[in-house]
Amino acid sequence: MSDIKVYRIEDIMKMLPHRYPFLLVDRLEVEIPGEKGVGIKNVTMNEEFFQGHFPGNPVMPGVLQIEAMAQTAGAVVISSHEDYADQKRSVLFMSIDGVKFRKPVKPGDQLRMHVEKVRERRNVFVFKGQSKVDDQVVSEAEFTAMIIE
Repeated sequence: MSDIKVYRIEDIMKMLPHRYPFLLVDRLEVEIPGEKGVGIKNVTMNEEFFQGHFPGNPVMPGVLQIEAMAQTAGAVVISSHEDYADQKRSVLFMSIDGVKFRKPVKPGDQLRMHVEKVRERRNVFVFKGQSKVDDQVVSEAEFTAMIIE
């Protein structure tokens, strides 16, 4: 088993171009650089999307759960480059397959996005991901993304 490398928000902001309110990864734990890791999103009532999704019954939109998985995968890939702080890279979705939403994600939950690379070809990556709250799967998908400079 390898050592897990932890990246905090300051490092993640050097890896990804996303910013508030669209940066959806607060912490990154990389098990295998470029291949496998876990992103963590602390879901709070202060999230802007809860104002309209849904008043009186706040639920994190499923598309944002998938976006959080994709951001995690992008950061896992970028973390494998020692010069990540000096480079400006963007992660662009190409496809999303096999999406399933199993349970609602609510304020106070800690969303843990488990991602693992399935295959890679040049700058195109396929990842499978599962998001969990309290070790229960809340959403899952397989997605393809391109990383560009």
